[in-house]
Amino acid sequence: MILGIDTSLGTAVAVIDPDGVVRADIGSDNPLGHAEVIGDLLRQATDAAAATAAHGSGLPASGRDEITHVAAGMGPGPFTGLRIGIAAARAFALARGIPVVPVPSHDAVALAILTAAAMEGQDDMRFAVVTDARRREFAYTVYAGLDEDGLPVRVTEPALVPRDDLDERLAELGAARVEATSVSAPFLALAAARALAAGRVLATAEPLYLRSPDVTVGHAPKRVS
Repeated sequence: MILGIDTSLGTAVAVIDPDGVVRADIGSDNPLGHAEVIGDLLRQATDAAAATAAHGSGLPASGRDEITHVAAGMGPGPFTGLRIGIAAARAFALARGIPVVPVPSHDAVALAILTAAAMEGQDDMRFAVVTDARRREFAYTVYAGLDEDGLPVRVTEPALVPRDDLDERLAELGAARVEATSVSAPFLALAAARALAAGRVLATAEPLYLRSPDVTVGHAPKRVS
């Protein structure tokens, strides 16, 4: 079972079983309240997963103890919000001695879009997942269909572009614009599951911050009198 955690936009937590069945999917759309809700959402998600396992799934009803991996949404996202989800994922995994699987957050959005399109017989989509980076900028990643492992084909890596230049940039790349306001934690976990099954690495352990933090260390120590 895989626990998915993402705080690149709102706060999303989910648990899926080895077959990709969603055992819990809980989230908050608040883009600023990650630290306040992450603990409660983790508890609710793992409790819900345990409850569904206890009702005929054939899985043990121990909830948290049956989670084997933690999928962490690595962004792109703002510095403050994104690191809360990554820290929560690492803390949960460390406490239970299980691996963290880093997944680009845009990959989860793309997988949800492409899965829905595949069910309608569309398999040649080329589009850009676009998220608001604030400060008159957008983050985008271009995708083109699913590969043989069932994972989104990433045409470009995540990048920032000024708001007024976005449409021109996407036109150059031949990609339709798809704006995302949330990240699906179940699809984040599903991307991790497919990557594990294929022996692939989707992202490094380094967060995909949109930009450097505003607060920096001073260049010289202050004098003390």
